[in-house]
Amino acid sequence: MKCRVCRGEAVIDVRRHNANFCAPHFLHHCEEQVAKTIADFEMMSHGERVLVAVSGGKDSLGLWDLLLRLGYAADGFSIGLGIEGYSDESSEFARQFAKERGVTLVEVDLVDDYGFDVETGARAARRVPCSACGLSKRHLFDKAAIDGGYDVIATGHNLDDEAAVLFGNVLRWNTEYLARQRPVLPARPGFPRKVKPLVRLGEREMAAYCVLRGIDYQVEECPMAEGNRHLGYKDALNAIEVQSPGSKHAFYFGFLDKVAPVFDEEAEAEKEALGRCVRCGAPSAGEVCSFCRLVERAAKGRRT
Repeated sequence: MKCRVCRGEAVIDVRRHNANFCAPHFLHHCEEQVAKTIADFEMMSHGERVLVAVSGGKDSLGLWDLLLRLGYAADGFSIGLGIEGYSDESSEFARQFAKERGVTLVEVDLVDDYGFDVETGARAARRVPCSACGLSKRHLFDKAAIDGGYDVIATGHNLDDEAAVLFGNVLRWNTEYLARQRPVLPARPGFPRKVKPLVRLGEREMAAYCVLRGIDYQVEECPMAEGNRHLGYKDALNAIEVQSPGSKHAFYFGFLDKVAPVFDEEAEAEKEALGRCVRCGAPSAGEVCSFCRLVERAAKGRRT
């Protein structure tokens, strides 16, 4: 197996590109794909401050590394979720990465700062854990970016993630979510700009990137994610990809090119409907935002 660029010994094949790469040219390929995504979707500029949502896994740490290598002023943001046997380890990987590179990691802890962990919050709010987790992350990412004066939040959603979410939303025609499924969500009052620079790279490529760059990351999946239907969607798409390489890319980018504009009107209507939470000031469809309600219900759950 020879590298497409230099004909040296290849270390990885990327079937959807019908290409093999040696280590240096694969790392360059990853940088090139991220740089192209940032440029094509006008995600950010080198003069802006970037906050990377860091979980301690391969995608978020790989993204942080790529943005630093591409010259962006990128800090990390990590949330302690209070998941026993998982959260402390994930936070430690993020701290180790920041320490080795001399970069800033901002940290928030759900238990210390808000009085609940994901499992407690989910039980009290009668949500599944992934729902309570996602709600908490979105709120705290936005708050950290606004409070810290950052211009943009970058998340490590890769091609596999986005294709699986799109697949699930299409199966159920969740038009509200389809309207928001873009690689860039523009800034608006109370919401910083959010970008997904990894949408041209898959999970396997990000794992290889981290190995070749010597980035230690948390390999284990979150124990709370067991049974999450998006894992099933990933398995289904992986089976299709084996038979037809490039299917995930064609599905996701075909949606962006040909279908996403259909939902522009719905996305605009959603923006107009939001007010402000009377407790924290965050954008909210109701008087009190979902995160503040979650905090309140978790507190009540502790007292009963």
